[in-house]
Amino acid sequence: MFNRKKKTPSEPKEPRFKTIREAYSVTKSVKPWIGAALAAIFIGVWVIGIALGALWGHPIYAAFVALPLATLASLFFFTRIAGRAAYTAIEDQIGAGASVLMAIRKGWVTTPAVAVTRTQDMVHRSVGRPGIVLVGEGGNAVRSLLIDEKKKMERFAPGVPVHEVIVGDENGQVPLRKLQKHLKKMPKKLSTSQMREVRNRLKAVGGLSMPIPKGPMPKNVKVPKR
Repeated sequence: MFNRKKKTPSEPKEPRFKTIREAYSVTKSVKPWIGAALAAIFIGVWVIGIALGALWGHPIYAAFVALPLATLASLFFFTRIAGRAAYTAIEDQIGAGASVLMAIRKGWVTTPAVAVTRTQDMVHRSVGRPGIVLVGEGGNAVRSLLIDEKKKMERFAPGVPVHEVIVGDENGQVPLRKLQKHLKKMPKKLSTSQMREVRNRLKAVGGLSMPIPKGPMPKNVKVPKR
């Protein structure tokens, strides 16, 4: 008889419901009415489905069909509201821009707080196919920080495109909720190998340690994940 190796149970993954629960708690803190709205959408879609089924003579069958549709409608509404609420929850926190940048899934590597002033103005550095993107958030000192950091990048990575972005709601600035989309729309200037080389060069430059706002962050307007 051959000895069969017992399969070791794989480590349990983090339940998806835990992520949704965290997203719901953040959303509820910003939008207290979210629970009532989700219940109203679920019941409304379900009742409409049953009513249509009754007109066709199959109310019970329609109830089963409308149940997943009502769930999907509620989840769709929740993801839209949760994405906005996640931004609102961290909007006034220090390092909110870094939190949004580090939530980008692929193609970008972000070093938070490469330059910081005493008044908590700061610059974050992201490297991707478009080149080096310096993102500033804070007050009037941000522009001088960006200029100094851009000179440093041109010295460490000559010939690499350096972009400057200021987070804010004024003219010429990029709102926090649109920061990810703004970076993803930038034209790609570097190949994958060139991007890796730039990242390796900038590893020696490093950054400063700073607190990053915790909590779920929206990714492509889906259910936020930590």
